[in-house]
Amino acid sequence: MTVYILGGSQTDFARNWAREDLDSFDMFKAVLDDALAATGLSPEQIEVGHVGNFVGDLFTGQGLLGGFFAQAYPELNGIPTSRHEAACASGSMAILGALKDIECGHYDVACVLGMEIMRNVPGQTGAEYLGAATWKGYEAQEANYPWPYMFSDIIDEYDRRHGINTDHLHTISRINYGNAKHNPLAQSRQWNFEPAFFSSSDAHNPPIEGRVRKSDCGQITDGAACVFLASESAAKSYAAQQGISLSDIPRIKGWGHRSSAIDLRSKLRLSDGQPLLFPHVNQLIRDALKRADMTDLLQLDGLEVHDCFSITEYMVIDHCGLTAPGESWKAIQEGRICKDGDFPINASGGLIGLGHPVGATGVRMLLDCYKQVSGQAGETQITNAKNMATFNLGGSATTCASFIVGINE
Repeated sequence: MTVYILGGSQTDFARNWAREDLDSFDMFKAVLDDALAATGLSPEQIEVGHVGNFVGDLFTGQGLLGGFFAQAYPELNGIPTSRHEAACASGSMAILGALKDIECGHYDVACVLGMEIMRNVPGQTGAEYLGAATWKGYEAQEANYPWPYMFSDIIDEYDRRHGINTDHLHTISRINYGNAKHNPLAQSRQWNFEPAFFSSSDAHNPPIEGRVRKSDCGQITDGAACVFLASESAAKSYAAQQGISLSDIPRIKGWGHRSSAIDLRSKLRLSDGQPLLFPHVNQLIRDALKRADMTDLLQLDGLEVHDCFSITEYMVIDHCGLTAPGESWKAIQEGRICKDGDFPINASGGLIGLGHPVGATGVRMLLDCYKQVSGQAGETQITNAKNMATFNLGGSATTCASFIVGINE
């Protein structure tokens, strides 16, 4: 069964909700209100709700987020709801849940909402909370900041297998911050940097852990994103109401979902002697392409990928097959991943430039792909984008997901 995306909304990722004296429910209702207004849907059309959230219980003390649907709108009293957790891939797991609900014919319209409040605690405390996605007590024990530490190990492993020039990581960051300048919802849109920030200068771009520097890191962000998925019959009715053709409504053409061991060292041992560090990432990209009846990555017009650190985007470039293993640097150096390149990556600004409210990221990626293929991406629009894909991961590539979004051509 074909599943369509009717649209949605995201919050301004520059906002600090705690400083505004606002809480999780305020964020939930704000993004749901905006998504309903953007699509013209009414609350009673929503038949099932899915929420992506990683650590709301730790950052805010609030769990059971599915209960916010009926709290926000009495019309939603009685609908089934659920919360999904897979670290930074939580939003994608919520999308998969809604996708399956519709594919199975249980419901016609699903609301998927991802959210996280993360700027209400000191940085060290936040780092400890986010460390819940490591194998607690077994890895990164000596680190002040667990995730920069872990992804520094990935840089080291690339260096061991293929060699790596960290100047290419700085270029990824520079591109994504540059793209974010054109995104009116990006956390960093008004930030300014000296050129030396994108270098290996300790003074201008200080190390955080190991080989990971400040410019390499995705943001700590408050934010939410919301999308509505629909069956073909519901999408036809919606198209008629909007005075558009069903073929104008983007759909999910393919998806992939793969997981591996929680421990980074275990994952790297499993792939030892192989060119790819995380073979399951390549498998899920191939799964998504196959389900979309695509035979070549270049049938896509671009990617929204999980640059929690610049090395993550570097990894995705060769793992998705844009280059040979270990040769991601070629696509970076040749400008292929720039917004005006032949294969743009993170035209939105990505996690580095746009921001990374953990539970919202997978949903936000899907929304940005919807905007691209429907020509609604504004200044971040990729020319003639018809098919886009997401890549979202949780942990050290422990849980990974991808969605291909497109329109009929």
